[in-house]
Amino acid sequence: MIYEQILLYALGAIAVIIVVHWVTEKTGLPAAVLLTLVGVAYSYLPGKNLGVNEHVILMFVLPPLLYNAALDSSLLDIRRNIRTVISLSVVLVLITALLVGLGFSLWVAGATLAAGVALGAAVAPPDPVAALAVGRKAGLPGKLITLIQGEGLLNDATALTLLTVAIAAQQDGEEISFGGTVQHFFTSATGGVVIGIVIAYVVRFLRPFRQDPLSANALSIITPLGAFTLAEHYHLSGVLAVVVAGLIVGHDTPRYTTGASRLQSAAVWRLIDFLLEGAVFLLIGMQVKDILEGLRSYTWQAISIALAITLGVVLLVRPLWLAITQLLPRELHLRLGGQQDDDMDVPEGRAKEQPLSGREVTALTWAGTRGVITLAAVFTIPDDFPNHDLMVFCALVVVLVTLVGQGLTFAPLVRLLGLRANQKDKARLRNEARSAAVQAALNRLDDIQEEQHDHVEDEAIETMRRQLQFRLDRYRRRLDLLEQVESHEVPKSPQYEAALMVRQAVIDAEREELLRWRDAGRLADESLRVLNRELDHEELVLPKRPKD
Repeated sequence: MIYEQILLYALGAIAVIIVVHWVTEKTGLPAAVLLTLVGVAYSYLPGKNLGVNEHVILMFVLPPLLYNAALDSSLLDIRRNIRTVISLSVVLVLITALLVGLGFSLWVAGATLAAGVALGAAVAPPDPVAALAVGRKAGLPGKLITLIQGEGLLNDATALTLLTVAIAAQQDGEEISFGGTVQHFFTSATGGVVIGIVIAYVVRFLRPFRQDPLSANALSIITPLGAFTLAEHYHLSGVLAVVVAGLIVGHDTPRYTTGASRLQSAAVWRLIDFLLEGAVFLLIGMQVKDILEGLRSYTWQAISIALAITLGVVLLVRPLWLAITQLLPRELHLRLGGQQDDDMDVPEGRAKEQPLSGREVTALTWAGTRGVITLAAVFTIPDDFPNHDLMVFCALVVVLVTLVGQGLTFAPLVRLLGLRANQKDKARLRNEARSAAVQAALNRLDDIQEEQHDHVEDEAIETMRRQLQFRLDRYRRRLDLLEQVESHEVPKSPQYEAALMVRQAVIDAEREELLRWRDAGRLADESLRVLNRELDHEELVLPKRPKD
């Protein structure tokens, strides 16, 4: 019976996730917000509600989500912006947690500093899932995407490490020691980094298994779970181990895996990410009813004070910290006669870390949505902590306020600020890289013709040369067109659009003819799948045409 219930819950959750995704595609509303609201509505339906098992989330949900995010991040970009990333993911998290702890210990009856810091550590780390989903659709510049990604990858390690220290201090009846906290954090973080590097190099050593798509997928799935388990076994930062392993493996993937493995792994991780994120946001909403019922023993005054402290710190400290660390040094730097204000777009992959503008600070402030980490962390706080139910309620309100309030308004804010990625520069850089790659291929053909003239027919060489030269000429024409326009948007070329339309029409015609052969009994399904896969790969490389 229990297995049937689990299956029904799973099927229902998947059905809801699919429907919400469809609504998101049609309306542009953030999926995370809609799923959370659906969970809230479900919590008030008759019947048993679903609870959160924090150990399941920390062990089986968090590592895959962080690992996939790390695989999609850029190790070089994060390293280039490392000072801002560390400022947001380490220093800001610590300041937020300590301020919440101080506020609780001073103004909430019965609260201790250690318990307050535990709550602060839970609500301090932003979960960038919703912000990134909206930001990418809104065309947020790559620099801000990198900062949001980097912060979201590293702040979890800071928060969970501090949470562990605070819980231990409360249970031992001691106050939090600054020296002990720093030592524990340094040991845990350093050990997590080492474990992550070791796991990444083990994966690199297993290169032969990464050539086969199925083996590569299996190895990719167990990597985050292995890194997290190994680090936690030695009481080190499992989150940081997963993130470091993911960043290094993602950086190495183009070099050590085949194209087939990368295509299949990307599809597998998209599905895992899609289902796990959807399930988590549903769970967040489902906790509302039970958490509200736990507040019956508190007065409205106590609840209001606790909420004011938690929400006030979370919503106000972030913009203040960003202003202090970015805007003031920038103004002083300019007044002292430093280099000129650099708001101009720099080609992707070439820029050094630059100070943030006021518009960028505003966008980063609004990107501080809380989510799965806050929910999982607050449920790890033991039930015997003072004001436990009140702290859980405060954490849930922070999640709902930031997820719904900031999540729904983030895209309009980005558009209002005029923050758009320089699409023309991105297109120029990519076409320059394509041209360089094709030129390298032409040079390799010359080498092959010289070295293996007797083994390779000249006709094969010349056929390939014509194909490569055609591509090179097309990329150069595209670069010439990009140079002629002054707008930051990618110019539309009627010839290019027509070529895309013709190629898509040709692929559709080929696919329809193959289906007619199959339906007439002239082509086996196995052969149809092989031929269809060839067409699918051709279609995959076609640029996506904008929807009308």
